[in-house]
Amino acid sequence: MPHHFDLLVIGDANPDVVLGPLDAPLAFGQREQLVDTGLLTLGGSAAIMACGAARLGLRTAFAGRVGDDDAGRFVRDALAARGVDTGALRLDPDLPTPLTVVLNRHDDRAVLTAAGTLSATCAEDVPAALLTGCRHVHAASYFLMPELAAALPTLFGAAREAGATTSLDTNDDPSGRWAPPDFGAVLAATDILLPNAAEACALAGPGARTPQEAAAELAARGPLVVVKDGADGALAHDGRTLTRTRGVPAEPRDTVGAGDSFDAGFVAAQLSGLPLARALDLAAACGALSTRAFGGTAAQPTWAEALAAVSRNGKNQ
Repeated sequence: MPHHFDLLVIGDANPDVVLGPLDAPLAFGQREQLVDTGLLTLGGSAAIMACGAARLGLRTAFAGRVGDDDAGRFVRDALAARGVDTGALRLDPDLPTPLTVVLNRHDDRAVLTAAGTLSATCAEDVPAALLTGCRHVHAASYFLMPELAAALPTLFGAAREAGATTSLDTNDDPSGRWAPPDFGAVLAATDILLPNAAEACALAGPGARTPQEAAAELAARGPLVVVKDGADGALAHDGRTLTRTRGVPAEPRDTVGAGDSFDAGFVAAQLSGLPLARALDLAAACGALSTRAFGGTAAQPTWAEALAAVSRNGKNQ
């Protein structure tokens, strides 16, 4: 029986207000500071990844929770406009849609998030028919949704029993603890772990001083570990072998969502059967190309654009 969807993404979706670049420290005392650009756009690691995957041609569904408010309607419309199925996007009658403000500097960003429905997002928000009726399940923002995080081993286990593969991008831990009690069970049910370099080192624990060491440590606990390393490209560890890509050069206007676009590229490449080194190259191209415009989704590439960038990059190296 054919799968109705290639990909189910579960996790966070919210409006992002992206402002910057800020050339001076953020000033309080009722001071008003002017910046060059401001944008209201779709945010949330899971939502941006879902849009990137749909742009690459995957039949993509989203499961999560937003509020019954203007921000929630904005999220639903933005996902649908980018080709993501929102039939499983649940409306919470009481809690508001999450909202994030991203303040960009030229080399960094600060992210402020009001959690809203994130704290209530749970296993019941993920329809069983979707979970067992797709080729791959991706989850994001692990530390922002504790109820969903606790259910991930069960959800991923059910997906794998039905023949799907799984991936996780934990994103940052706002508490700074990086030690969820059941993370071992999550890793055991995860086929692909997709942290950035700092997240990989934090997840691996105090012994991991480099992204390579962190990837090896985490891979020993089950998943293929794919580490996004910014301008240095990316690396993958399968428990035995380290594979690297130097990445695609970019002059970013805005790096918001680049890691999520990378995730989409890697999952799409894996589902298409590309070998690991080629999948890394293609994912890095998706991340780099996404930085061409402000916000997480405006410049996400098509499959043809990503392949062309990989080809160009190979000729230039």
